[in-house]
Amino acid sequence: MAYVIVTDSSADLSADMLAKYSIISVPLAVTLEGQEPRPNDQIDIKNFYAFLRSKKSATTSAVAIESFKNVFESQLQAGNDVLYLGFSSGLSGTYNAGFVAARELKDQYPERTICAVDTLCASLGQGLLVYLCAKKREEGADLRTVCAFAEETKHRVCHWFTVDDLFFLKRGGRISAATAVVGSMLQIKPVMHVDEAGHLINVAKARGRKGSLEALCARMKESAIDPASQTVFISHGDCEEDANYLADRIRETMGVEAFVIDYVGPVIGAHAGPGVVALFFIGKER
Repeated sequence: MAYVIVTDSSADLSADMLAKYSIISVPLAVTLEGQEPRPNDQIDIKNFYAFLRSKKSATTSAVAIESFKNVFESQLQAGNDVLYLGFSSGLSGTYNAGFVAARELKDQYPERTICAVDTLCASLGQGLLVYLCAKKREEGADLRTVCAFAEETKHRVCHWFTVDDLFFLKRGGRISAATAVVGSMLQIKPVMHVDEAGHLINVAKARGRKGSLEALCARMKESAIDPASQTVFISHGDCEEDANYLADRIRETMGVEAFVIDYVGPVIGAHAGPGVVALFFIGKER
């Protein structure tokens, strides 16, 4: 039976990658200060980061259950089963909406298969898991096999982040105002990751921008499984030069040749701000 892979736009996969691997992405809504909510795939990414740099705010909204039902049901009616790989439940209510939609449609289409996986991932970490599942499908794996692969692999998708502007972490309540002021004065940069429960947590601190990028590289060196054989994903908040610097350091130290480098989309970028750099790879554990 044919099946489709559905994710949501927090996966930060480009339109080209979605098309290349026949992946359906359901958009989350983003509200820029003083404007109406818009699907995040309708927001120009360069303008978005310029907007944030002006110290204006953006908020995000989870996908509604009905939106997921519309996407899933259109595929079921077209004769396709559905595998949904959703944004971490530790960061958003989006996965739960997709799960509820899938559960309700299972009752209406008992002869069909609908699988929902809480990836516990975000940004191109979620994108990496979706990509790996799409590659499995290309190899001929059936839906149940790919679903089981996703459930097992998600616990080894490593997420390492650093940010350049502490203002956004302060506004989101992740650090205090005093920490933001002192950290900015001393050029202290947080090193964060997404844990087993899918939450973004602070792990360490680094001095200066290059120091924080080197810290991400070091984390990968500690835990990556056969890094030279992997396709490593890096996302950035309108700071491609820093993302390329990180890729070069990983290439030099671990022999990695295959990279996917792209923007952190508006959903994650609204909370992390311009200058965020995130590294994703498969490790022994998170």
